[in-house]
Amino acid sequence: MQVSIPTVNGLLADKYSKHAAPDQQYKGHPIISFPVDIQDVPAGTESLAFVFYDHDAIPVSGFTWIHWIAANLPADTTSLPENASQSGAVSMVQGNNSSAGGYTGETDLKVTQHYVGPYPPNGDHDYTFKLYALDTTLPVKPGYWLNDFYKLSEGHVLATAKAIVVGRH
Repeated sequence: MQVSIPTVNGLLADKYSKHAAPDQQYKGHPIISFPVDIQDVPAGTESLAFVFYDHDAIPVSGFTWIHWIAANLPADTTSLPENASQSGAVSMVQGNNSSAGGYTGETDLKVTQHYVGPYPPNGDHDYTFKLYALDTTLPVKPGYWLNDFYKLSEGHVLATAKAIVVGRH
């Protein structure tokens, strides 16, 4: 299985990060999700899921920052178009990102249960998009937590693929 995310000069395009124009943000958050290309999903896949996170946030926040999680994408999904998180162009159940954890005080579901783009405060960060091919559909509802995904997907992961993109400071 393979996954890729387009970049501009090796960086995530500005409109998907803190450098997005004001009309591409919501409440100060970049919310237009980037496009993703998916290839070679293994036979027997019932659904796809993914996590987009930032380990480089640990020195700043004390934990890995989760920017976007989703599960139960159709197994035949070959791409996520730009802004799939907000547009609903691809069927998926979106979980809570780190904005929902009480750390930021944010309660707006448009922010907490959708894509919120990179906003690295202390230099460029490496962001990881990890895709999972699962042999089942998970019993999750909007706003599920990442730890629930890990527990529910245990024993059901057929393959994974990841792409790392750099978000500029």
